[in-house]
Amino acid sequence: MMDPSDDLAATLSLLERLVGFDTVSSKSNLPLIDSVEAYLEDIGVAFTRVPNADGDKAALFLTIGPAIDGGVLLSGHTDCVPVEGQEWTVDPFTLRRDGSRVFGRGTCDMKGFDAICLAMLPTFQKAALKKPIHLLLSYDEEIGCLGSLDAIRRFGVDLPRPAIAIVGEPTELAVIDAHKSIATYETIVHGKEAHSSKPQLGASAVEAACDLVTELYRFAEILRQEGDPSGLFDPACSTVHVGQIRGGTARNIMAKRCSFDWEFRGLPGVDQKRALAHLEAYADRIVLPKLTRHAPNARIETHADIEVPGLASEPGSAAETLVKKLMRSNSTGTVSFATEAGQFQGAGIATIVCGPGSIDQAHQPDEFIEVAQIEAGIGFMRRLAEELS
Repeated sequence: MMDPSDDLAATLSLLERLVGFDTVSSKSNLPLIDSVEAYLEDIGVAFTRVPNADGDKAALFLTIGPAIDGGVLLSGHTDCVPVEGQEWTVDPFTLRRDGSRVFGRGTCDMKGFDAICLAMLPTFQKAALKKPIHLLLSYDEEIGCLGSLDAIRRFGVDLPRPAIAIVGEPTELAVIDAHKSIATYETIVHGKEAHSSKPQLGASAVEAACDLVTELYRFAEILRQEGDPSGLFDPACSTVHVGQIRGGTARNIMAKRCSFDWEFRGLPGVDQKRALAHLEAYADRIVLPKLTRHAPNARIETHADIEVPGLASEPGSAAETLVKKLMRSNSTGTVSFATEAGQFQGAGIATIVCGPGSIDQAHQPDEFIEVAQIEAGIGFMRRLAEELS
């Protein structure tokens, strides 16, 4: 049996390789994918590349064990968030170990999990697996969980269909069985320019946008008062947030255009389009009649950017039962951030979120993961191989 320290060394070596690729979501992840494929070829693991429509990004799918449906899917993403504007004290794309921590962009979210999975493939190969272990490394998770969808559509067609999915987002290896959905939007108000001394000649897009933003925050208060019937989430309600507002030309010109970016994070079971429906109804009933009073061609439009489903709790599911056993845990929890888990669940695959690292370190300057979390993740993978053998 391999010395545990060898598994850690292999994981850290692979993590150094993965962190060395700048895979911010706005860039291609193909150099990283090429490197991983070279590693897989070296250890004799077959794989399937799943490219996006433009061919500038790709996911990787592989199976260890019997080439059959069922088994367990380990899901991680290869993209990371930008570092611009953050005050890093280390090179974000060079892995650095300092005592009990390793630093670098993506160490926590979530190349640490990816590296553990890749490093443990030889262990999976040596195990007498009766059920397969699948690995999916996706792309564009950070901008809408896009990269897993093409692979999911191929499950049961030309790729094996897993029975269970474990999404390795950073939960400090807590077993997470539910999370909120997220939908993000851009609302654009088109008004009419006029001199500010004669407002009756125009229609202020800024005024209308401010009215809409105010209504979103009134709606947020309604959501706060409704609370969380499950009592499991923090914050204990669905939420609305407006992040950016852009508009106007000058102080004395009625704004022709104003736009704002906003999001809705819904509790499991809450209609993902609820906030959008509320805003559109308010716009049609209250804002648009005022806006078109002196500008018949004025209009309001809202475009969806991201719509990621939530993960609903399924007590006693095969995924929950397995991961609780592997983590030697009797409890499950929830998180408020979104993951790819809801997409797997929507495809009929029992799904749990459980991975090393803390979400508190994700997206931060000097992002890090504790070495102890990596070691615990390695232990998790060893127990998974034993369970499926």
